[in-house]
Amino acid sequence: MKTARQLLGDKSIDGVISVSPGATVYQALQLLADKNIGAVLVIDDDGIAGIFSERDYARKVVLMGKTSAGTPVADIMTRKIIYVTPETSLDQCMGVMTDKRIRHLPVIEEGGQVLGVLSIGDLVREKIADQASTIEQLEHYIHG
Repeated sequence: MKTARQLLGDKSIDGVISVSPGATVYQALQLLADKNIGAVLVIDDDGIAGIFSERDYARKVVLMGKTSAGTPVADIMTRKIIYVTPETSLDQCMGVMTDKRIRHLPVIEEGGQVLGVLSIGDLVREKIADQASTIEQLEHYIHG
């Protein structure tokens, strides 16, 4: 079973994509669109301050009548960060996401260094690939 670190290494996105707490929601949305991602970390001088996702936008900007251009990310980001360590197995990652009802999971080392973010899509893709490989091996075994 792969770990969070291994899956991050397989992703095509290099580095940690982030915005500052003072960035506007519009700027964060533009970054999400440019990178084709669903969430971005909010990082300040002290480290990770939160995470901003499309869900935050839909629930805390659109439904509350705020504007994207006039609202700082810090006002609507999710501050409680649920994360895993690089050694966490993908099954454990999937369990955390399911239990906490989240779609994006930062991977953070013990010292606080952020390595990246895993999405539910990343985990599902890996699970499907793993199952396809198992099926192929079993078919090969059965057919000799």
